[in-house]
Amino acid sequence: MKDIGYLAQDISILHRQYYKDTGELFKKHHLNPTAACILLTIDDNQYINQNQVAKSLVIDKGLATREIKKMQDLGYLTKTAGVGKSIILNLTTSGQKIVPVIKNIRKQWWESRFSETGIKPDSPLIPAIEKVVSSIINESLE
Repeated sequence: MKDIGYLAQDISILHRQYYKDTGELFKKHHLNPTAACILLTIDDNQYINQNQVAKSLVIDKGLATREIKKMQDLGYLTKTAGVGKSIILNLTTSGQKIVPVIKNIRKQWWESRFSETGIKPDSPLIPAIEKVVSSIINESLE
């Protein structure tokens, strides 16, 4: 059996390949894979702020700031006042229209990779990875 320590390296390879393969597809919409993930996170979480987006994606706050600014300029999202000093991120109509496109790009990539390797979407590996990711996100939100 392969040393479990290689799992991180394997996941990094998947991550880089996903970004490489989908980059041009997202570029057609003036996005990159990170921006696409941010839009999906905003779509999934009503009343989310920039700091929460950065923590939930485990990305640098500066990167989140730059990408969110670009998406504002593209008309995909807006900011509104939240509780206290927080600023809530909201998808515009254009942002809501691009989310299904993003989801389709992501879905197609994974379906292709799964079909090439014979892995089924109900593989026990999926919930195991989701559990580890959830624990990492929960730690960053604390």
